[in-house]
Amino acid sequence: MRTVVVIGGGIVGLATAWELTKRGLDVTVLEKEDHWAAHQTGHNSNVVHAGLYYKPGSFKARMASAGNRSIVDFARQYGVPVEVCGKLVVATSEAELPALKVLAERAEENGVPAKLITPSEAREYEPEVSCVAALRVESTGIIDFPAVCTALVRLLDESDADLRLGTPALGIRPGRTGGVEVATGDDVIHADALVNCAGLHADRVARLAGLTPSARIVPFRGEYYELKPERRHLVRGLIYPVPDASLPFLGVHLTRMLDGSVHAGPNAVLALRREGYTWRDISAKDLAEVARFPGVWRLARKYAYPTGLDEVRRSFSRRRFAESLARLVPAVTEDDIVRHGSGVRAQALRPDGALVDDFLIETARDQVHVLNAPSPAATSALEIAKHIADELNG
Repeated sequence: MRTVVVIGGGIVGLATAWELTKRGLDVTVLEKEDHWAAHQTGHNSNVVHAGLYYKPGSFKARMASAGNRSIVDFARQYGVPVEVCGKLVVATSEAELPALKVLAERAEENGVPAKLITPSEAREYEPEVSCVAALRVESTGIIDFPAVCTALVRLLDESDADLRLGTPALGIRPGRTGGVEVATGDDVIHADALVNCAGLHADRVARLAGLTPSARIVPFRGEYYELKPERRHLVRGLIYPVPDASLPFLGVHLTRMLDGSVHAGPNAVLALRREGYTWRDISAKDLAEVARFPGVWRLARKYAYPTGLDEVRRSFSRRRFAESLARLVPAVTEDDIVRHGSGVRAQALRPDGALVDDFLIETARDQVHVLNAPSPAATSALEIAKHIADELNG
């Protein structure tokens, strides 16, 4: 039986492992933390994206649209909480109308069920929303992605996969007779193939395996607030702004969760370590690596002012954060929100300063490396897994 070692125990790594076991492969999964879904999967907004925003024909467009269906079907089959509730993307000024229209056209190209609606129609969904027009997207949902991972782990256990927590990959080299060897400190694992789904450390794992990846991971922290319980009635579902097409982030938005709470955010600031969930999380090694990478400085020249500065100010100011939310729902005030937590996005950046705006998957002999899989990767995880399995079989 052919053997594969998967590095990374987030949703993409676990989905890939499950897909490989279904195809008859013997799989080992290595996760350096002591629990599954420890980083990006366990710190995201738990939104099932529809595939609205992405360039037609791109990996993101194809995989998000298909993933929207497959992840919902998976959740329903295996008892994972999920709700297809739809969302509103709202234009709050006349200046945003052209971009909203472009989104509607892109939705049609990507096969996403969506329609432009009037302010009065938008208020039928969200009575407190403020807009000059909106796009209603029917297939967006909310889900418990960590629970998806729990279900995948159960399925992998039942398939006799070798699941190893607290097991980092410390060294990777070609096997003497083909395949790969992965040193973990306690063991050397021999496998016919390697799949790298290491998320925030994907580029480092690729270099460990002898590749020179075309992009570098730069960590961006997204900070969340939530509405106080007595103010949750202000939001019934999901309310998003019209995004800035030049940025990879969707902007601060409001999301009603499965438990009835309403999350607000995230913003986007440079994290000071790969797993930097607060301003106090600092790594000299990670910062030195960022400082040595020319792509970061080229990106900074483009976005540091005013965009980057505004994001940092909002990070330190609850008032500024509330003002961003009030553009969507004017009734939201500074007194209505409390801090909720944060996540870190593994954003791939090229040496010329260009943000990688699509999933980036690179291959070598007996190896597949997922080097850029931010949102909507969780939505698309089962589809990414199929693509990786096809790459290995190819």
